[in-house]
Amino acid sequence: MSIFNAFTLLGGLAMFLYGMDVMGKGLEKQAGSKLHSILETLTSSPLKGFFLGMIVTAVIQSSSATTVMVVGFVNSGFMTLRQAIGVIMGANVGTTITAWVLSLSGIQGDSFFMTLMKPSTFSPILAFIGIVLYMAAKKDSKKNIGTILLGFAILMTGMDLMSGAVKPLANVPEFTQLFTLFTNPVLGLVVGALLTAVIQSSSASVGILQALSVTGAVTYGSALPIIMGQNIGTCVTALLSCFGANKNARRTAVVHFYFNVIGSVGFMIAFYALNAVIGFSFISDSINAAGIAVIHTLFNVTATAILLPLNRVLEKLAYMTIKDDEGEKEKFQILDERLILTPAIAIEQSKKALRSMASEASTSLIKAVSMLDKWDDASAEEIAISEKKVDKYEDTLSTYLLKVSAQDLSVKDSTELTKILHIVGDFERISDHSLAISRIGEEMNTKNIKFSTQANEEIKVLKDAVMEVLSLTMEAFVKENADSAYQVQPMERVIHEIAREIKNLHIERLKNNSCTIELGFVLSDLLNNCKRVADHCSNIAIALIEAETESFAPHDYVKTLKRDNAESYYALLDNMRAQYKI
Repeated sequence: MSIFNAFTLLGGLAMFLYGMDVMGKGLEKQAGSKLHSILETLTSSPLKGFFLGMIVTAVIQSSSATTVMVVGFVNSGFMTLRQAIGVIMGANVGTTITAWVLSLSGIQGDSFFMTLMKPSTFSPILAFIGIVLYMAAKKDSKKNIGTILLGFAILMTGMDLMSGAVKPLANVPEFTQLFTLFTNPVLGLVVGALLTAVIQSSSASVGILQALSVTGAVTYGSALPIIMGQNIGTCVTALLSCFGANKNARRTAVVHFYFNVIGSVGFMIAFYALNAVIGFSFISDSINAAGIAVIHTLFNVTATAILLPLNRVLEKLAYMTIKDDEGEKEKFQILDERLILTPAIAIEQSKKALRSMASEASTSLIKAVSMLDKWDDASAEEIAISEKKVDKYEDTLSTYLLKVSAQDLSVKDSTELTKILHIVGDFERISDHSLAISRIGEEMNTKNIKFSTQANEEIKVLKDAVMEVLSLTMEAFVKENADSAYQVQPMERVIHEIAREIKNLHIERLKNNSCTIELGFVLSDLLNNCKRVADHCSNIAIALIEAETESFAPHDYVKTLKRDNAESYYALLDNMRAQYKI
């Protein structure tokens, strides 16, 4: 083997790893928007979780990515430890698909069908189709398919390069002797674990072993412990990802580790015990890529079949390893940074956090408005606490989404992210105005300020209108109800008109000496805060509507609404004016 073969080997390895990364990310982007809802609904039992983990891993071609995702889910409170166990086991089986795909490189035969099945034949075709889709397609989904095909073609080309580069090693006695060392189960296990831990992908390390198998130096006896070690080495990614996570997330990584260690050691003990009794004739035979795929699949399926019914035992082992501190409460972290690498799911988690934030803000506003009639110290304290929570939500969400925005996002994910960033500030401001309104109520209570009967009737109309615009906004936001969103803008206009009319009536009362300057200041503050709440509700509704057209230009939207939908807009406006008439 010359130095040029070594260069080819390194280049092939680089293409292989890069192709696997590109293909995995393309598959993840294509399926990402659906992963969140699938994971949310199909983890009610260990068996469902197993099939889910298997399918997701087969789709995104990475058990490490699935496991890290699961660690993030458990850390965020999205998934329980018991649900995670089945998904992890399924991920181990799902990752075997890659080995079977890579075994295509070992296909022999000169018939048209067999030639067509060889990677050297179909990889250039897939690469050409992939680059055409990637460069010419306008739709994000087609570009993703192009990326997947390009990644797969690069991966298979790298596999062929590695196989061709190591073929001369078949005639090097030292290389053959090296693999005889790996027939020692412990040494083979350690080497397989270290290789996989370094490149952090069992699929990639299995692919490298499959490439080396073309030399004929790799036997069943040396391949088996290496494959077992590869399954242990893949746990490193999940173990590294759990640093800084809560206890249940760390337990999830530990379960993954225990599953692979117990499975690998148990499988090896059973295999070598049977070999000692029966004496397997094939143990010294050379193994090919398909044989490696068989062992990899057989191990993972067998280990899962035995350990899946014992999922509660694995759960207890995890709790024994990572014990609860007395009186300690886990911190709920819905925005887990491990999920940033899966933008679609990170954005879904952000939407959950935003819904919690919106609920805090709307509840505070309802309490604040009600306290204008009857002051309550406890409610005032709750509003103040809630305002600080909402501020924290805004800071955390904005920081988190900026990190997500640095990822390679699909058009849909980019639109959703922009929408959340637009909305988050408006809910924070609604919370601020809620606190301001509660302080108006506090001032009125402390100074024993009371509006006249006529003023109270006018303010009641304003309060009802504010509650209506809030209700429409929340319905539009939570249920993604377009009809409610379209009603918010005219309702906002009505609130401004009511506030202006109340102000004019107050000036008239001042002229007639039936009101005071002090009440005028309080009233002015109240009117301004109510108008600002309506403005922010309108901003939220517009952001929801504009997200559908991927164009965030609120002023343009309002002009278009009045111009293109003039009849329906003004009919709705007139109806609201009549409903909230002073």
